[in-house]
Amino acid sequence: MSDPGERDGSWTLLTGHGHVLVEIARNPGARIRDISAAVGLTERTVQAIVADLEAAGYLTRTRTGRRTRYTVNPDSSFRHSAQEGLRVGPFLAVLAASGAAEPEPTAGPHGGPTAAAPAHDDRAGPDTPGPGRSR
Repeated sequence: MSDPGERDGSWTLLTGHGHVLVEIARNPGARIRDISAAVGLTERTVQAIVADLEAAGYLTRTRTGRRTRYTVNPDSSFRHSAQEGLRVGPFLAVLAASGAAEPEPTAGPHGGPTAAAPAHDDRAGPDTPGPGRSR
């Protein structure tokens, strides 16, 4: 059997609807463009998914000027019979919090992420001069 890390990743545990709902739970003020980039779907697909989620009662949209803000209904039930009676709120709380807890990479001098410098060189002994070490 092959190692799970070597699989091609042609499927994901969540559907597009799940990914969009989690992203909205993370960032209720996100634009369709932002959600699209985060979940890897086209803007048109995300618009259709948001319409589906709203029609099913998973979220509501509120327009303020030119911006739309989404409110997730945590009391909505999962649609599949295998999760009958379960609410989406706790599920979304876990997934939305996990995305917010990831540290942002530090920007380097050219805008890209910086590489962390090793604390020490394992090949050099404690008395070997090297970067940052003086004799």
